[in-house]
Amino acid sequence: MDPLLEISLTMRMDALGWIMTLIVTGVGALVLLYCRWYFDGKKDGLGLFNAVLLAFAGAMYGLVLTDDIVVLVMFWELTSVLSYLLIGFYHTRGVSRRAALQALLVTTLGGLVMLVGVVLLVVETGTTRMSQIFAEAPSGPVVSAALVLILVGALSKSAIFPFHFWLPGAMAAPTPVSAYLHAAAMVKAGIYLLARFAPAFADSEPWRPIVISLGVFTMLLGGVQALRETDLKRILAFGTVSQLGMLSVVLGFGTRDAALAGLALLISHALFKSALFLIVGVIDRQLSTRDITELSGLWRQAPVMTVAAVVAIAGMVGVPPTLGFAAKEGVLTAFLDEASAGSGWGWVALAGIVLGSVLTTAYGIRFVWGAFGTKKHADGTARARTEWPDPPIWFLAAPVGLAALALLGGPFAGALDVPLQHYAATLPGATPASRAPSTRPTSRSGTASSPPSSSRSASSRSAPSCSGRASHPAGAPPRGSWPSRLRMPTTRSCAASTASRSSRRASPNADRCRSTWARSSSCSSPPRAPPCSPRPTGACGSTAGRIPCSSWSRPS
Repeated sequence: MDPLLEISLTMRMDALGWIMTLIVTGVGALVLLYCRWYFDGKKDGLGLFNAVLLAFAGAMYGLVLTDDIVVLVMFWELTSVLSYLLIGFYHTRGVSRRAALQALLVTTLGGLVMLVGVVLLVVETGTTRMSQIFAEAPSGPVVSAALVLILVGALSKSAIFPFHFWLPGAMAAPTPVSAYLHAAAMVKAGIYLLARFAPAFADSEPWRPIVISLGVFTMLLGGVQALRETDLKRILAFGTVSQLGMLSVVLGFGTRDAALAGLALLISHALFKSALFLIVGVIDRQLSTRDITELSGLWRQAPVMTVAAVVAIAGMVGVPPTLGFAAKEGVLTAFLDEASAGSGWGWVALAGIVLGSVLTTAYGIRFVWGAFGTKKHADGTARARTEWPDPPIWFLAAPVGLAALALLGGPFAGALDVPLQHYAATLPGATPASRAPSTRPTSRSGTASSPPSSSRSASSRSAPSCSGRASHPAGAPPRGSWPSRLRMPTTRSCAASTASRSSRRASPNADRCRSTWARSSSCSSPPRAPPCSPRPTGACGSTAGRIPCSSWSRPS
């Protein structure tokens, strides 16, 4: 037996990795700028704090870019250790030490369980390269057991029930830590892992029952608990738990349209939730309190911050024209289509998203009223305004900038189509339960095409040309196969989008050399085929495309 583990420090930036690196580095840069004024006048431990925060950003950067699954586990555990140091920054406070230790134990033990699943998966596939594992997409009882163990690690990192309790406790950390780790970076690691594994394993037997059921329950549990809190930071903490449940459902569902909307929702969440945490930090820094029962009338004295908070809450709720509206509309459309097609898990996800959105609206309104509204005494008389010392203008730069991006992302949602679709197109168009078994896609000439050997290879791999080479870049879908696009204020139907693209891109060689690449999705059209010449049987096959040569027709 070969004693080498063949572990290598291999980095691979695809569409999903690129989006995650933008979140990790972009929000991280604004948080570091914010720290300049948040810690103004404090010097003890700041050097160590900045070093650990930068090290954490580097670990997250490596986590989302590495192509080696064992190296991913190493970065995974490194983020847990560094988050322990950041959450416990106020080490003289007992509550900070306990919160840091709790977060460390939950996320580290979850990571160790995930390591066992990774070992099983590596032994089963014979490689540590994630790109090769996903291309092979193995199945069987060993793989199912490995997926369950990997999901334990992902769910514990993203505070999904029953591991949700560590995140509200971690609010003992400084507010910049909460804004970065618990809105844009650390808790997104588990969501990233779900999104990374979904194209290959979403149709596996244990995947959807675990991801969707726990995600929906977490969404509702966090929303209800957020309505019971009086601390602004804990309202956001339980709201984050609820939003993470929503993200796990959407990105873990495993269909193209859900993935497209899920990535937009991921970006939107990083923007509005970081802005809200930073706004709470400004209030806490200026008034030394976050209790909504002690705040009254701040909207008159801090109008700029109030507007930024309202815009961020609008993005969280999904009010047009924010990016959150475009993302949530895409989510509801994707799940409505799945439910209408007969998918049971589509109905569960749709009901959960609707109820979760209602709770999101409720605790969003509670946050704005609690932080900025004018309160009244029991006898109905208005309470005196809370005295507000104006903060430095640059102290508001980061939260206002993030809120502005959440707002401007809506009108420019169409610009996100191309990068988001490169990831979304790697997933099948529908779940197995909603695919019509008798449906056979047609070629451009209108004749029925023969089905491929597997629905996964036909729906999530690149189609080869007649020369045996990929007819489009790896990871990119063929022409006419994009999922539904993000639209403001409405989303065009997938069928209409495909029809219009097909009419514009008709190939003059379609009758001479047509591809009968079949897909399980009802929203697809064959790729445009270049001119070709007859080749012997088997010469057209491509291991990269994973499409059998029998599924291609050639001129005689």
